[in-house]
Amino acid sequence: MELRTLRYFVAVAEELHFGRAATRLHMSQPPLSRAIKQLEAEAGALLFTRSPTGVTLTPVGSVLLHEARALLDHADRLRVRVSVAAGASTITVGILADGTDPGVARLAAAYRRSHPGIDIRVRETDLTDPTCGLRAGLVDVALTRAPFDETALTVRTLRADPVGVVLPADDPLARRDGLSLAELADRRWFQFPPDTDPVWQAYWKGGLPREGPVVSTVQECLQAVLWNGTVGLAPLGHEPPAELAVVPLLDMPPSRVVAAWNEGDTNPLIRSFVAIATAAYRH
Repeated sequence: MELRTLRYFVAVAEELHFGRAATRLHMSQPPLSRAIKQLEAEAGALLFTRSPTGVTLTPVGSVLLHEARALLDHADRLRVRVSVAAGASTITVGILADGTDPGVARLAAAYRRSHPGIDIRVRETDLTDPTCGLRAGLVDVALTRAPFDETALTVRTLRADPVGVVLPADDPLARRDGLSLAELADRRWFQFPPDTDPVWQAYWKGGLPREGPVVSTVQECLQAVLWNGTVGLAPLGHEPPAELAVVPLLDMPPSRVVAAWNEGDTNPLIRSFVAIATAAYRH
């Protein structure tokens, strides 16, 4: 069994859908399906039960998933150790101003345990650069939020968070259990500088042109709401200051926590980082 084929298998097993797995692997679905069928032929048993809505693991598939993850993890550690021996012992991680996320703490602890000899450099960026310096070559891998322009980048979704609207605690809408974007149409929204990634900018403005103060950091966003009564969006799960409230938005697509790196970059430290991040955010 080839490692590449096992990586294909793990992607399908985690996504439970050939189409989503193919997108994650940046390949078309037919060769992915052929690779899985060949793997099933080698195993002498079906690995998935197929249906029009997706797939489920068979008992044999569940066993292989456990063993494949262990084997791929070992292979990644081997590559990293060889790279360290060759002098490639540093990785620079870009983080988008969200250091309180418990997923970051789990990832950092897991990466330290797996790679105690690696020098991990962290570059935190504000909200005006969702790739955290990736395009400028300032970081090797970014731990950030989508959506943004993904041209020439590889992006792996780690988690999806529902989104809410941040309001002053004394705003009448703050007492609601949920709101729609239409109910906020007449409000001023905070926004990012004009040269900010347009896909990112559009998402955080609810997909429509808005008027309001320009901000660059999380704290500036909160202060804009507090001082100006500006509407802002934020992922749910972070406790706001007492003077602010976050109300779930019922018609807003979730904000995805992602790992992103430059397409074609074969640095084994990046591959290992993404694998550990996927596991850390799965819990």
